[in-house]
Amino acid sequence: MAITYTWQVANMERNTSDDGVVVAHWRCTGVDGDHTASSYGTTSHTPDPSAAGFIAYADLTEETVLGWVHGSVDKDATEAAIAAKIDAIANPTTASGTPWAA
Repeated sequence: MAITYTWQVANMERNTSDDGVVVAHWRCTGVDGDHTASSYGTTSHTPDPSAAGFIAYADLTEETVLGWVHGSVDKDATEAAIAAKIDAIANPTTASGTPWAA
């Protein structure tokens, strides 16, 4: 089964003076059948209200902020790390317990 990845913006921090976002908190979750793993991180931003492309907090969409995140985070490496976590869950190399406990 192929892993399905979902990227989300979990939270944002902004300047109250100009509504410019300074930190985006993101999460990427991978699901492969019964196995799930995720990664959480932040990206820093320096808003410039005088810039032509400035978008105030109230006008942002998750798609726009994820574009910023993907511009700062290695998306392929993040998803590869999640795939490795799922593989480790699905194919453990160690186990614990006692042979007499059922």
